[in-house]
Amino acid sequence: MSHGPTPKSWISAIHAYVPGKSAGADGRPLIKLSANENPLGTSALALAARASAAEPSRYPDPDSKDLRAAIGAVHGIDPARIVMGTGSDELLNLAAQGYAGVGDEVLFPRFSFSVYDIAARRCGAEPVVAPDADYGSDVDALLALVSDRTRVVFVANPNNPTGSFLPKGEIARLHAGLPSDVLLVVDQAYAEYLSPEDDDGALALAEAHDNVLVTRTFSKIYGLAGERIGWGTGTSGIIDTLNRIRGPFNISNSGQAMALAAVNDRAFVESARVHNATERARFVAALEALGNHGLRPLPSEANFVLILFTGKLTAEMAYNGLMERGYITRWLPGQALPHGLRITIGTAQQMDDIAAALREMAEAAR
Repeated sequence: MSHGPTPKSWISAIHAYVPGKSAGADGRPLIKLSANENPLGTSALALAARASAAEPSRYPDPDSKDLRAAIGAVHGIDPARIVMGTGSDELLNLAAQGYAGVGDEVLFPRFSFSVYDIAARRCGAEPVVAPDADYGSDVDALLALVSDRTRVVFVANPNNPTGSFLPKGEIARLHAGLPSDVLLVVDQAYAEYLSPEDDDGALALAEAHDNVLVTRTFSKIYGLAGERIGWGTGTSGIIDTLNRIRGPFNISNSGQAMALAAVNDRAFVESARVHNATERARFVAALEALGNHGLRPLPSEANFVLILFTGKLTAEMAYNGLMERGYITRWLPGQALPHGLRITIGTAQQMDDIAAALREMAEAAR
């Protein structure tokens, strides 16, 4: 008896992406600090632009011309070298699909964005995971695993879920050590949270070399996660490849209008960056003040902090305790981090509440 079509074996091996939750097990809405969304919301200019978007009955501009021009102006990039995606997730998947397949390898660091594994398996390639360096990306470990089957290398910088960051010299060293026919994808979803002097140099590499793709997103600092808008840049060959296989109308009318306004609202972006840096530093200081309670906040350059729990208070206990107090965070047993809790930087009051709750729970567990 027929059981219907059988999916390819590599598709069956995929563990579907698990998004950050927004409610408790009982369905009660919680304050969501599990998905690295912007606690300041969305630029007022972007919200106003939504009303002026083209009619939803009309297809959007398939090439997002005005938006690509605006992104290019902000970053000094020729718009012809920019490709738009349905979030940067689409572009990450397309990078693997465009350059890897059955029999090939896709390489990325341990403790990095879970979409990389999905992107590799989705096109039939084999994911290869490089050892970490104290939860951060390790350039030497990555280069040691490059083989004649390697086609794509993914590195998130800053990294999700750990918050670690490879400086300019390390990104350059990674690129220099790769064969020219291996695509280096530098996922800069959190790059806008960096201080300007901390540029990792990937955009310049993407302009100068034929094997570098840099991806960015409007989901984080721009506060447009719900509109699903990402972009990438590389040389013409890479952009042509991704344009061949991306969705033909992948950025909606409202998305294009809002992103165009958001990318030009530099004051909102800077206020979000400063807010994040200030509250992240205060939160980390509060955690470090707990002393020997077994909580270790990893150094973060992103809009979240990953806390490792090594004492009697476990990550699972803290996750459930914060949920009881009205907060949902990201516990990561599915990413080999059962001892880790990733907490998005929220408002000042939210971070004070969480720090106080963690102190209370850590003291009670002693």
